[in-house]
Amino acid sequence: MNTDARFLTLMQWLSPAFPVGGFAYSHGLETAIAEGRVASGADVEDWLRDILRDGTGRSDAIWLGLAHQAGSTEALTALDAQARAFCAARERLREGERQGAAFVRTVNAVWSLDLPPILLPLAVGSAAGQVGIDRRMAAMAYLQSFVSSLVSAALRLAPLGQTEGQRIVAALAPDCATLSELAETATEDDIHSNAFLSDIMAMRHETLEPRLFQS
Repeated sequence: MNTDARFLTLMQWLSPAFPVGGFAYSHGLETAIAEGRVASGADVEDWLRDILRDGTGRSDAIWLGLAHQAGSTEALTALDAQARAFCAARERLREGERQGAAFVRTVNAVWSLDLPPILLPLAVGSAAGQVGIDRRMAAMAYLQSFVSSLVSAALRLAPLGQTEGQRIVAALAPDCATLSELAETATEDDIHSNAFLSDIMAMRHETLEPRLFQS
C-alpha cells in the first residue's frame, strides 16, 4: 500500500461517516453546558484544549502509540485492560468500548484484520500499525477527529455557529500536532490525567436529565 493510499485509509477511518457512532457522545461536554460552565465559543475552545493537553486527548495519543507497537494479541489485550482501568467514569468506558467495538467490526470486515474488541484509541493504533500507517500521523488525525466530534456536539448544545465551530477546530490543530509526538515517545508510565472537571462532568452526566448524548 503506497503512502497516499495509507493516508486515504486513515482519513476514511476517522471520518464522521465511518460507522463508530461518535455523534452519540459528548464526553461530558453536555453536562458542562447544562451547568453553565461552557457557554460560548471561547469556553468550548478552552474546555477542549484542557482535555487535549491534560486529559483524554493526551492519554489517547499515548494508548494509540503503544497499541501501534504491540507485538501480539496478548500484549494488545493487556494494554486494553490497563486503558479500561484508567477510565474515570462508567460512561467514558462505555464510550470508548462501543466505538472501539464498532471500529473493529468494520476494519476487520473491510481490511481483513483480526483485531479483538478493544477501546477506540487502541483499535485505531493497532489497525494503523498493521496496515503500515505512521503512528504519529495516526495520532494527529485521531486527535483532530476527537476535537471535531466534540465541536459537533457543542454545535447542538450551545449557541455556536458552524463557522465558529470550524475556527475552534483550526485553533486546536497545533495542539493535535504537538500531542501526536507522544505516540512516538511516551510509555505507559506517562499516562495520567489532570482534567478533573471534565471527569466530574462525565460522572454527573450519568444522571443528567434531559439529555441528548450517551456521555
